Formats: sequence, structure tokens, C-alpha cells
Amino acid sequence: MSLHIGAEPGAIAETVLMPGDPYRARWAAQTFLDDPRPVNEVRGMLGYTGTWRGRRVTIHGSGMGMPSLSIYANELIREHGAKTLIRIGSAGAMQPHVQLRDIVLAMTASTISTPSRGIFREMAFAPCADFALLTAAHRAATARGATVHAGGIYSSDVFYDERPDLTEALTRHGTLCVEMEAAELYTVAARHGARALAVLTISDHLLTGAHLPSAERETGFAEMVEIALEAAFS
Repeated sequence: MSLHIGAEPGAIAETVLMPGDPYRARWAAQTFLDDPRPVNEVRGMLGYTGTWRGRRVTIHGSGMGMPSLSIYANELIREHGAKTLIRIGSAGAMQPHVQLRDIVLAMTASTISTPSRGIFREMAFAPCADFALLTAAHRAATARGATVHAGGIYSSDVFYDERPDLTEALTRHGTLCVEMEAAELYTVAARHGARALAVLTISDHLLTGAHLPSAERETGFAEMVEIALEAAFS
């Protein structure tokens, strides 16, 4: 048990999938895991542990934004023994060739600031994915016939964009998409020697304004969970 996670010792698996929405964590656990059991509901942040093809897996919400994810990633690793953490979530495309429903694997995650910035001060630390997880996820996505992109993404600390100049610069430099958590996940994992990856589904497009309806977001999320699970145990 830790400050924000009420799980008993041993209740959290070494492999953890982290959607932002706690209700998506519950849906994913009930849909993909065998015998999923609730392990956390402190402050409404739901977590479940079950098995996938005989392997123990926890699916635990992270909340929205890097400060929230930082709390849960730190506690999952430091207090509960998690060794592999995979973010599963939605993102907004920033390139013309990245389309709705595509899968993006974040090789790196640029950001203006994260809760870890104070550690590095003037240093521009480059958070990156675990290479073995990245390549395994790419194989899994390709085998499923998914359209998959691997490259740099942007982790924003705001949802409602007030910096069109920054968006333009990031797009010009080939940034694939924007989301709100991966940079801090990669940084926390690096600090504690854990493996991390962000597997993202494009639900919105910053250049065209297109977006997926709610029902189709759920379908895309299912594919993302399966890719993440296959990558974790490859």
C-alpha cells in the first residue's frame, strides 16, 4: 500500500498498462484480462490485476497530465515493484501522413516542462522509450495490419493550446502527435531502471480538425491494448 495506491503487497503485477481514464482501465481489464480483480480505488483512480495468456498484468489509470501520471508511475515502480509500464491512450496528429485510427509508438517525447524538470535544471534531458518494447510493439502492430508510425511526439502540459507558434514549430520538425503524459513516464522509468513505452491511437487531427466519434474511439482503444499486451510479453 502506498499513499495514492491502496493495493496490498504483491497485488500489483510487474507489467502495468496505464490509460489516463480510470474507467478505461476498468473496461480494458474486464475486456482483456482473465479474472480481473480490483486492487485500487483511492481517489477514484481504478486499478485491476488479472492475467493475459497466463501472465499477470495490472491495468491502472494514470489520470490526465504529467503531474498525475508522475505520482502513479513513481508509486507503481518504487512501492509496488512494477518493471514494465506502457501508456495506452489517445493523441492528436500533427503530420499530414498520420491519420485518424493510426497507431503511434513514441520513440521520444519532447516537452516544455514536467514534474522532473527540477532534477535536470538547465539540462534538456531526452526521454525515450525502451527499445525492446518499441520494436516488439511495432512487430505486433504490423502483424495485425495496423497503420503504425514510430517517432517523436510532444507531451503537452496543457489541453487547450495557446501556442500555435509552438505547434507549428513541432510540426515542422516532424513531431508525429501530441498527448499529455509520455515524457514524464519515460523520465520516471529511466530514473528507476524500469521499461516504458507509449502506444497511442490517433483520435484527433490538429491540421484538419477531424476527430473520431466516441464509439470509434473505443474500437481503436481495443487494438491499442492488444498491441501493448503483445509487446510486453514478446
